Amino acid sequence: MARHGGRGWYGRVLAAAVGVTAVAAATSVWTAQAGVVDRQGAGNSRPSAGSSGPARITTVSEEIVHASDKGAHAVNITIDDGPDPTWTPEVLQVLKEYGVKATFCMVGPQAEAHPDLVKAVVAAGHRLCDHTVSHDTTMDKKSEAYQSQEILNAASMITKASGGVRPEYYRAPGGAFTPYSRHLAASQGMRPLGWNVDSKDFELPGTDAIIATVKSELSNGPTILFHDAGGDRSETVAALREILPWLKQQGYSFGFPVR
Repeated sequence: MARHGGRGWYGRVLAAAVGVTAVAAATSVWTAQAGVVDRQGAGNSRPSAGSSGPARITTVSEEIVHASDKGAHAVNITIDDGPDPTWTPEVLQVLKEYGVKATFCMVGPQAEAHPDLVKAVVAAGHRLCDHTVSHDTTMDKKSEAYQSQEILNAASMITKASGGVRPEYYRAPGGAFTPYSRHLAASQGMRPLGWNVDSKDFELPGTDAIIATVKSELSNGPTILFHDAGGDRSETVAALREILPWLKQQGYSFGFPVR
């Protein structure tokens, strides 16, 4: 996986608004919201209807997943860095128009700031993914305590913003996974999530270039990376309007990453 650079926008915003708590506090908050971890794999990551308490967590594989749950001729649409009040609604509208479900990898404070959008993502049948607190692409060079804070605090923020639906995946910013972060995420029911096709929409190369990149790299595998925050995402929205029907014309179905 390619490591993205040029993501200082989020660090600057975060530094002005968010402090990082001690890892013990993060763990206790997440545990209080998440409920008991089922080390045997029973339960699920969504609260059941009519349940009076938190759902039991399913421990998942800590291997980085790329495959689609819809099989070999399917793709997984993944959307990173939001939610954003301008661009997430537009992305949601395009997905709705074409009947496509996606996985939204959310940055914790963004979810905390826009709970209505997190709830809209869930209500539309999409899935949630933990994309850390500060989108630090050097996480793999940091301490385990720091990694815990980033992952667990973000998971707590996303869960609260969603109204109780926990993230089902964890995507390290820039692919900066470590064995520790993968194990921690998996123990909390979040499958580490990679990608095969980087649309490079974050670089604002133009709509045509985004489309061409996706088409040329699709043979790499099923999981495609787009963004709905971090700047002007109009090119992404326009590209999705062409890519989604094109994928359908090629006979692809749309799924979620395997858990």
